[in-house]
Amino acid sequence: MQLNSLGFPRIGRRRELKFALEQYWRGELSRNELVAQAKALRQTHWQWQADAGVERLPVGDFAYYDQVLTLAATLNVIPERHRDGDKVDLDTLFRVARGRAPSGKAAAAAEMTKYFNTNYHYIVPELHPNQTFSIAWTQLFDEVEEVKALGYDPKPCILGPVSFLYLSKAYGSEFDKLSLLPQLLVTYAELLARFAAQGVSWVQIEEPVLALDLDESWQAAFATAYQAFTCVSVKLLLTTYYGSVAHHADIIQTLPVAGLHLDLVSAPEQLEVFLPRLGQQQVLSLGLINGRNVWAEDLDLIAERIAPVARELGDRLWLATSCSLLHTPVDLDVETALKPELKRQLAFARQKLLELRSLNTLLTVPNGADAAAIAAECVARRTARAQAADAAVAARLDALTKADFERQSAFPERQQQQQQRLKLPLLPTTTIGSFPQTPAIRGLRNRFRKGEISALEYDNQLRQVCRNTIDRQLKLGIDVLVHGEAERNDMVEYFGEQLEGVGFTKHGWVQSYGSRCVKPPLIYGDVSRPKPMTLDWAEYAQSLTDKPVKGMLTGPVTILHWSFAREDISRDTLCKQIALAIRDEVADLERVGIAIIQIDEPAFREGLPLRRCDWKAYLDWAVDSFKLSAACVRDNTQIHTHMCYSEFNDTIAAIAAMDADVITIETSRSAMELLRAFEDFEYPAEIGPGVYDIHSPNTPDVGAMVTLMERAARRIPLRQLWVNPDCGLKTRTWDEVEPALRNMVDATRELRRRLG
Repeated sequence: MQLNSLGFPRIGRRRELKFALEQYWRGELSRNELVAQAKALRQTHWQWQADAGVERLPVGDFAYYDQVLTLAATLNVIPERHRDGDKVDLDTLFRVARGRAPSGKAAAAAEMTKYFNTNYHYIVPELHPNQTFSIAWTQLFDEVEEVKALGYDPKPCILGPVSFLYLSKAYGSEFDKLSLLPQLLVTYAELLARFAAQGVSWVQIEEPVLALDLDESWQAAFATAYQAFTCVSVKLLLTTYYGSVAHHADIIQTLPVAGLHLDLVSAPEQLEVFLPRLGQQQVLSLGLINGRNVWAEDLDLIAERIAPVARELGDRLWLATSCSLLHTPVDLDVETALKPELKRQLAFARQKLLELRSLNTLLTVPNGADAAAIAAECVARRTARAQAADAAVAARLDALTKADFERQSAFPERQQQQQQRLKLPLLPTTTIGSFPQTPAIRGLRNRFRKGEISALEYDNQLRQVCRNTIDRQLKLGIDVLVHGEAERNDMVEYFGEQLEGVGFTKHGWVQSYGSRCVKPPLIYGDVSRPKPMTLDWAEYAQSLTDKPVKGMLTGPVTILHWSFAREDISRDTLCKQIALAIRDEVADLERVGIAIIQIDEPAFREGLPLRRCDWKAYLDWAVDSFKLSAACVRDNTQIHTHMCYSEFNDTIAAIAAMDADVITIETSRSAMELLRAFEDFEYPAEIGPGVYDIHSPNTPDVGAMVTLMERAARRIPLRQLWVNPDCGLKTRTWDEVEPALRNMVDATRELRRRLG
């Protein structure tokens, strides 16, 4: 049986790609040097996969920013504002993604949003009614040649034509994106023919939209698309992931593809649907190793379940990860400080490929010594998991009543009390929470971790940073302040390090977008809060000013989704455990006089199941978890939450049910399009639609922000509106942040003059 790798993380096990990209953007690295470092990383990753036994090495999983953007560039789908002549080059990609590159003119970056239900963000391709397609960027073909030069068989991995259109946006005017399909298929056929000319035998063509509910026109598009490829000589592996595609089994069965990949981690039941429908010559690739989590698999149980399929299909069965390993850290071997009992339960990307090899051993030589050793290790891991239970946490959950999830009064009464207490002006200005994590701050944290400075010295220097951050906001004239979060390495990891039942790594980095990486905590046991986590910083910051300073927390849903959570406890239960820990922190913040507490939930929509029939169950427990974390406060304490890069139209009722007093959301890249949700839904509370894109280094114009807020005011009552950036400012510099916030405050003053 072949081992099938759907893709490997691109950042490097020590984030080599991140640092190279940022050096290039700063002008510290030449383009040739960046390209050389990227090539060296690819070759290392290919070698690891080959050493694990993968025969066909994935090509196209590497991207300098995002693989969807790479494909868009390949197809010449580049907005006019980002072009610098007719040629598409590396800087073209960076102008699309960031709004700026070392060459060419700055322009508004393209929209960015979550890739299905993951924490990975992709750059949304922009299509217009007269869109044409042609091959304009040759990275995919160049990398095929790189693999061949190493002596291996390349397997290009590309997003399929239907999914590419679906994930794109109609830009400038509404039109049917499917009207572009015939012309797009011509270019896809050319792309596949070029692969064939290079000697490629298999192409992994990914159609993840098959996991969604699709209307008849999109369903019909699959038959049209794949009939167009019948004359192409490469074999197509139709690849699906993140959910079941069984509801489209009739469509998939008719497609002329040589193989099918199914994600059996997220939807094991679909195997029974597709196995009887498989063609006599078709390959079946089964995603048996979780590509989105770090916990080592129970390989003995998987082998027992799959053994009959292996006997039936023989070499037509491929063993695979559920999806690309993009969502996992690179290599567990560099984690030298983890406790052995925790480390033995983990598998990062490199180790997951070895799990595939071990699974192959269990299926092909089930009675050998190697198989016995593998099975014994699986039993030992299950024993270790069972020992992580905390009876006190379970008892506290069992004791909850309905009253624990509800605020004392309805929002209108709370709003009146909060206005009396806070005395905020019309259109209050604020920021989302974090301020620049400067090289000095990162260096200070690094010195503290190495033991070069004492805890007292570290704390004193961070207090100076906090004081400086408050002073800067006061000079800018911002109404509701934040302490800046200089002490936090990450909005989730910071809390994970202080919770019981949660572990963390040193090098477990995962790409979120571009050069932005996160290091998710490991939820290995029942979760509780042994002591306050943010109290000292909130108290200190509030002591520096009479203006309100927000207490800043990450919400339970986001901590859950942005962690690697254990899989033997329901996500509902884990989320409520985390909610109780956050609730304790909320109560402490209120006790010391913090009047505004923000509980961020940017991952709220991310956890939404892909099919609508499964939404209600998730939304019920996600909403309840947020309410549980916040419902303990008095009416005159204002609860905020923040959400970014999400479509709100279809979940607006659930967001309202969270019963937050103020929500801040990302809207600037979409030019307030996301506020369409509020045309048909009368949102009951206050809202701050982001007025500038913090992910771009460009300084927002006062007039542009005024225009955006005027659009918002046409949909939302003025007294409900706040003014704020899209997201936190951690990744920006002070030279970028201060002029942007100054313009935001000036824009607000102009709006107050016009509208007030």
